[in-house]
Amino acid sequence: MAEVPTRPHRHGSFKEPGLRERSIYLLPNLFTTAALFAGFYAIVQAMNGRFEHSAVAIFIAMVMDGLDGRVARMTNTQSAFGAEYDSLSDMVSFGVAPALVMYVWALKPLGKLGWIAAFIYCAGAALRLARFNTKLDDSDKRYFQGLPSPAAAALLAGLVWVSYENQVSGTEVFFDWVRMQWVAWTITLFAGLSMVSDLRYYSGKDINLRRSVPFVVILLVVLAFVLISYSPPEVLFFVFLLYGLSGYALWIWNKRHSRTVPASSEQPPVE
Repeated sequence: MAEVPTRPHRHGSFKEPGLRERSIYLLPNLFTTAALFAGFYAIVQAMNGRFEHSAVAIFIAMVMDGLDGRVARMTNTQSAFGAEYDSLSDMVSFGVAPALVMYVWALKPLGKLGWIAAFIYCAGAALRLARFNTKLDDSDKRYFQGLPSPAAAALLAGLVWVSYENQVSGTEVFFDWVRMQWVAWTITLFAGLSMVSDLRYYSGKDINLRRSVPFVVILLVVLAFVLISYSPPEVLFFVFLLYGLSGYALWIWNKRHSRTVPASSEQPPVE
């Protein structure tokens, strides 16, 4: 008798083939539903012109998305249903919602260039999620392949939020020559293409929260909370912008490092 195939997924791994695939658990799916609701709410608020609410809703969706898988693993309530539901929720919250928010906020006056950029981002998120779901076994757990869709969504939402806090609209000209429309267009394309790239982004999955740490680490955590609470839009936007650029910086570093061959490693010619 052939074994029933099992597939590890975002909420953990199956321990009982044929059982957890058919199970539906309430607790982790509540968090997934909350993330889905936040993404839908972001779209509705963008249609109503409340773009700051849309940006905050996308960040809330990120928090809920980060909790559902951890709750499932902690309570041993992983399931195939939860994995598929989580992916569909991510597509709405981190694919469709940021693209539509950015389009309504800044890209619409650009005509075809605007909606094409929004579609590239949306398609990039879909492809990124599909690749993530199908290559879990082959990937290095320490790194993501391509920019994660929540980080890409945070980059777009952060731009909207920081612009609102500084009273800059999506169609406004600032610094006497830069139009926000083109800034939004560039960042939207950057995020969309980065999601489907082969660049490596640090995942943080190798961090052991149960391990003892030096006292300075606690001080850094406190400092991070202080900075975020002092100015959430600016801090969050620049953090995710740096994270988005980190994949390119790591690629350049690896390219330069691979070209540098130590002289001691060269083998002497055979006579």
